[in-house]
Amino acid sequence: MQPTTTFSIRWVSSVEDIPSDLWSGCFGPPLEGQWWYRALDRSGLEAQFTFAYAIIERGSDPVGIAPAFLMDVPIDLVAPPTIARILRFAGKAIPRLRYQRTLFVGSPCSDEGTVGLLPGVALAEIGPILHDALSLRARQVGAPMIVWKDFPDTASAALEPLCTSRGLFKVVSYPGTHLPLTEGGFSSYLQTLTSHNRYNLRSKLRRSKELGDLHVTVLQHPDPLLLDEIFGLFWQTYQKGKTKFELLTPQFFQLIAAEDVSHFVLLRHPETGKLVAFMLCFRVGSRVINKFIGLDYSFDGNWFLYFRLWEQAIDWASRIGATDFQSGQTVYRAKLDLGHRLIPLTNYCQHRNPLLHSLFARVAHDISWATLDNDLAHHSPV
Repeated sequence: MQPTTTFSIRWVSSVEDIPSDLWSGCFGPPLEGQWWYRALDRSGLEAQFTFAYAIIERGSDPVGIAPAFLMDVPIDLVAPPTIARILRFAGKAIPRLRYQRTLFVGSPCSDEGTVGLLPGVALAEIGPILHDALSLRARQVGAPMIVWKDFPDTASAALEPLCTSRGLFKVVSYPGTHLPLTEGGFSSYLQTLTSHNRYNLRSKLRRSKELGDLHVTVLQHPDPLLLDEIFGLFWQTYQKGKTKFELLTPQFFQLIAAEDVSHFVLLRHPETGKLVAFMLCFRVGSRVINKFIGLDYSFDGNWFLYFRLWEQAIDWASRIGATDFQSGQTVYRAKLDLGHRLIPLTNYCQHRNPLLHSLFARVAHDISWATLDNDLAHHSPV
């Protein structure tokens, strides 16, 4: 009988401490790979996150990477309104009650949680030992909470046994969104929509175009002056958002713009030359990831800048041969009207304090798509 090979976990603090070939083998297309984690590492986000990487080894051979990050999570982001109000009030006297130090498996702003593994290694094999390593590290960094963040249903067979063997509880997360694409550009895409949604989109575009033309550019590697314009629009849009998990920096945009996967869809006012909207897309294999947008909110709402941007992004993505367009979490009403499908995602959690663990688990039982976002009230995971 062959002896069972032992898996072990080794922690490193930088992307650069991991061989590039291991990154390529574990996080190849269509996943966000080494380029993504490297940009986050170097973007000056230390006040928000502490990044770390678990290298999974079989014997002496590295066979996987589990990205992780430490964050002091504002209670407002994770607690139900009633509990959040109580903790906000108590936090005036005891500030630490307003935050929950949490060790996450995943990335702050990736669409899905991923543990990257070489072929022949299964998540079910390494899940228990990885969670044990997370528990030890969480104690070392003072994090009472561990969260496997935003894992898709394809990982459930491997992660749900941890609920029994390690006592984790599940929490429904904000779903991801994706849109299957076909060839033929925007006109072909329109035919995939319901007649009602197609009529509404065409109506918005027609009303917008009656107000004026916009100059369209899709480019890579923007220069510093253009990046300043892009970040200005990103900042406007960030401030308008209801859910704020991460605050990216100009340095992040400089770093990610240097990557060959990055493409910027830009809309300018032809008379003033002013940048009025952008979408940062990653072209990763056959997938395009709609990562960040920015809109000029000084423009009248009848310009429907988001939909003008959408038209150009879909036309570009379709014509380069992309078959999958990912648009991330939140802003579901618009995305559903534009034909997106919802991707169920789940958080797997554990709190070191048994009483708080039990409380959070009971609260988690009542969380659903409908409680997370009113726009999802009539939708449920398939």
